[in-house]
Amino acid sequence: MKSLFYLLFFISCHCVAQNVVSKELKYDEFLGYVKKYHPLVKSANLEIGFAQANLMMARGGFDPKIEVDFEQKKFKDSEYYSLLNSSFKIPTWYGIEIKAGFDNSEGVFLNPENTMPNQGLTSLGISVPIGQGLFINQRMADLRMAKIQLKLSQAQQRLSAIAVLYDASIAYFNWKRNYNEVKMYETYLANANIRYKGIATLIREGDRPAIDSVEAGIIVRNRELSLEDSKLKLAKAKLDLSNYLWLENNIPLELQEDIFPEEKLLSTIKETLRTNELMMANPSIVNHPKINALENKIQMLDVERKLKANMLLPKIDLGYSYLSEPSAFSDYKFQDYKIGLNFYFPVFLRKERGSLKITKFKLQDAQFNLDLERVQLTNKINAQQTEISSLEKQKSLIDDLVKDNQTMLNSEERLFTFGESSIFLINTRENNLVTAQISQLSIENRYFNSNAELFKIMANPD
Repeated sequence: MKSLFYLLFFISCHCVAQNVVSKELKYDEFLGYVKKYHPLVKSANLEIGFAQANLMMARGGFDPKIEVDFEQKKFKDSEYYSLLNSSFKIPTWYGIEIKAGFDNSEGVFLNPENTMPNQGLTSLGISVPIGQGLFINQRMADLRMAKIQLKLSQAQQRLSAIAVLYDASIAYFNWKRNYNEVKMYETYLANANIRYKGIATLIREGDRPAIDSVEAGIIVRNRELSLEDSKLKLAKAKLDLSNYLWLENNIPLELQEDIFPEEKLLSTIKETLRTNELMMANPSIVNHPKINALENKIQMLDVERKLKANMLLPKIDLGYSYLSEPSAFSDYKFQDYKIGLNFYFPVFLRKERGSLKITKFKLQDAQFNLDLERVQLTNKINAQQTEISSLEKQKSLIDDLVKDNQTMLNSEERLFTFGESSIFLINTRENNLVTAQISQLSIENRYFNSNAELFKIMANPD
């Protein structure tokens, strides 16, 4: 009868009923919320909008322009002059500008050069930069760099989004670890309380010494202390996780008490983060956002270099306009025209040559950074693959260790039922099991974090 009591007592320690939690927040669902609603992800998407607006602004440099300049002066009932200058300009890609105009003037005191036919004067002409600005100019450079900036913003948007997803993943894994730790200590506290009550009963019946109640009470208080500390860490982990939970219209969410993390995350994390494919081969970094961003920066600097080199040429602008009265525009006369020539050239070109050298140095520095980033990314990927493989082996070893400690505890409990062990030895075995399970949770957490780190290194949030 006594042995049957011991047996039922210790079986009850491992059959403590646990509350069934109602809702599971899966890891892939959590990442879906972060991708869709988190403000920092939305803010990263704005980078592309800024780049598109900048591209539109750069294209505005090639918009046709209408210009009208009108001046009139009257004094003491006399019209001194009335001047109208209007034009329609069409900029083209290679710095050439087409211009059509209509000018008219009248008055008593006109400047002779402003004297025109009664119907006014029409013109159709072209302005060509034959030196500086023909093959590249500031307007062309701005448009080229704006197009590259759009690609750069797309790469930076991916990097910003992946950083948010990585931080959110770390918060989720910490929440899962602390949640499992709380559940573990709740189970051990319940077992310790049952054991304490059983020991108290055995002491009253004279089957165990009174000192056993002190030993059982110590383990109860230790379990209570560990549980309270775990609850504190879980509360903080929940608040940290809530930072990444949002709904539409920037409405923040708070993690409810009945929500628990994904139980089978070990079997789904590689598929969710797509790290299973990355572990099987050497992934390419050709289209990596960091590489693309640096390549785009180099392209922008190369456009700037070409513009600076063009500044070494003399500035020579040649303009020609055919002039005619509106009624006789189709009757072409070679002798009716206006021609102009502008020439500008600094003698020493020190400013231009210095600016070109600075741009070349920037270009070399960007190329060095690109070469370094390629090597670093490759090494980081290899290191992370090695870490994940090692943690998989460690996970297998710690699982066996937990299993063996559980076997030792079960054996010690059976010996106790036959009066061949003590509460001290049982608590020692249980403490060893707790330590092993804490290590198991730690290695599991490191495994999750390592997969997230590989996901972050590859920077593919899609």
